[in-house]
Amino acid sequence: MDEAVGWDWLDLNLDDGGALMAFQIRDKAGRKLWGGGTLRGGDGHVQVLAPEKVKFMPVRRWRSPHSGTSYPVAMRLKAGDLTLELAPLMDDQEVDSRASTGAVYWEGAVTALRGGKAVGRGYLELTGYFQRLNL
Repeated sequence: MDEAVGWDWLDLNLDDGGALMAFQIRDKAGRKLWGGGTLRGGDGHVQVLAPEKVKFMPVRRWRSPHSGTSYPVAMRLKAGDLTLELAPLMDDQEVDSRASTGAVYWEGAVTALRGGKAVGRGYLELTGYFQRLNL
């Protein structure tokens, strides 16, 4: 995937006992090149999500005062029949690892909302916004 620059990846624990993992690999224009995920219901039923069943849609961006990078820290996520709003616990969760791995990216805690009500908590990782990652 020479045109890939980074990924958006999410892992959530849902309040009903379920869990969601979803991701997309993006090109420079922000288009999904590939994606997928797994949704486990509170009853233990597991659903594998095909690439066309996962869609990350930016709702709000935050610009880092440290690197100047703009990240889509709040998103609407469609994962199968589930639609969630993802809200960061705080915007400034950028990691600058240029002194070690060389990557600058955003990773942090998020709350998942449905109809304005919190339904889970998890972790969102946003890479390739500062510069293309070597995938």
